Amino acid sequence: MNSQNSNLQDKLSEYYSSIFEKELIDDIIKVGRFESIESGNLLIDIGQDLTHIPLILSGVVKIMRQENEDEELALYYLERGDTCAISFVNCIDHKRSIFRGIVEKDVEVVFLPVEVIDDWLQKHKTWRRFIIDSYHLRLLEMVDAIDGLAFMKLKNRMLKYLIEKVKITQENILDITHQEIANDLNSSRVVVSRMLKQLEQENKIEMRRNKIIIESF
Repeated sequence: MNSQNSNLQDKLSEYYSSIFEKELIDDIIKVGRFESIESGNLLIDIGQDLTHIPLILSGVVKIMRQENEDEELALYYLERGDTCAISFVNCIDHKRSIFRGIVEKDVEVVFLPVEVIDDWLQKHKTWRRFIIDSYHLRLLEMVDAIDGLAFMKLKNRMLKYLIEKVKITQENILDITHQEIANDLNSSRVVVSRMLKQLEQENKIEMRRNKIIIESF
């Protein structure tokens, strides 16, 4: 085993050895393409041909839906141990991506080719369970996002959004602008600024220049 494969095996074993059987990890090492992607870059873009699905080893990716250039909505986050189940379905059906994945925190990822992932559903029981669980989780997260849009007041939705980001980044100081929040919540910067001011007055957050401190979560 060369040094690159040995390094990948170590990274996979850190988390996935409790999820995947050894034979599956061996297969991932044989066909997977390892990449490191810095924060701010794209993992996947809307309209992109899907030939691989990502298996996240570390870091955070924000998955977004875009209706047009001015309207975006953050749906859910991918962390270590996650894959984008929607990408899996699109890969199998040879469809292009309908989501955008932006790296929020530097990621290490293994890209798995579509040629093998379908066969693994039959070959590896743990892979089949992993895909089913991932698809179920992503579906619940999208339903939660839809419920937030339909039933939750913007201020409460915004606080929930900020708390989720804190839990994911594991830092209570967020480097984020009002416009970035507005983009993720499909709102306007003016409205977001007003809601943030209200949250600050309620001692839920503290605002600094391009930073927001979450007091408790």
